[in-house]
Amino acid sequence: MARLLKAKEAADLVYAVILEHVQEHQRNGIRPRLATLLIEGDPASAYYAKSKQRIAEKLGIAFDLHSLPANVSPDELIGLIGTLNADERIHGIMLELPLPKHLSVTAIVSQIAPLKDIDGVTPANKLATMTGEMGLYPATPQACIELLRHYGYTLEGSNVALIGRGQTVGLPLFHLLQREQATVTVCHSRTPDIASHLRSADIAIVAAGKPGIVNREMVEPNPSLVVIDAGINETADGAIIGDAAADLSEAAAAVSPVPGGVGTLTTAVLFRNLMEAIQLQLQFQHTNANVNLNLNVNLNVNSQANVNLNANAKGE
Repeated sequence: MARLLKAKEAADLVYAVILEHVQEHQRNGIRPRLATLLIEGDPASAYYAKSKQRIAEKLGIAFDLHSLPANVSPDELIGLIGTLNADERIHGIMLELPLPKHLSVTAIVSQIAPLKDIDGVTPANKLATMTGEMGLYPATPQACIELLRHYGYTLEGSNVALIGRGQTVGLPLFHLLQREQATVTVCHSRTPDIASHLRSADIAIVAAGKPGIVNREMVEPNPSLVVIDAGINETADGAIIGDAAADLSEAAAAVSPVPGGVGTLTTAVLFRNLMEAIQLQLQFQHTNANVNLNLNVNLNVNSQANVNLNANAKGE
């Protein structure tokens, strides 16, 4: 039976550090504040937003939930983001996905100020994730790496099979894994024989948005395989499952559960990104950098910023 890589302990460690930062900011007259934008119509998004709100309250973080109707216009949504960008009391902005079909995710997220983009979805932060420069990196890829590190698995020199190449998880995770000195093979929906790549892998990270894309039969030839499941899928009866089949735990050496694995740690990393966003904003204020917080922020203005952005870090 596989070792279950549950994330609660790792997440609690992250929250403990966040709480210290929140208290320090409060002593300095700053109350961390997160604005979350929720487009009505998706029950799962509403659930996750409320969950973040409960955690924020426990941490002493102000949480502004902006619920918008399903037929909200692009101009109205972009206008609200612009208002939040300009509000110095707001330190982080998060847009709950998915969006209704009439809204372009790319067009909307590009309007978020990069220094307030705690989910790392803006073009500037995507570029920073790729190059390793200063920025706010996507939370789920960070959580995958941090979960492995928490359980003592070494990425340096390891063969990693990354299943999924999506913009949210797979692509940024590829770049983070490269900087961890892992040897990465990227598989996806058009890879003809994923099992052949799993046989030579030390670690498999599954983020394809396709339930059952990795199953017991594919893993059995490699009983030492460690599997990180970053998939989140909702079944017809409302249950949450990952991308790895349920019987994988009978074949692999270790598996992260869904729920209770990567997703649990991702939420903690989001709040840690909020703390890093505050430090970045303070740094630029302190140096009087000429920064446009709307679209053209240069995340490379001060490469000596005393900010820890090297934290342990869906798609087809």
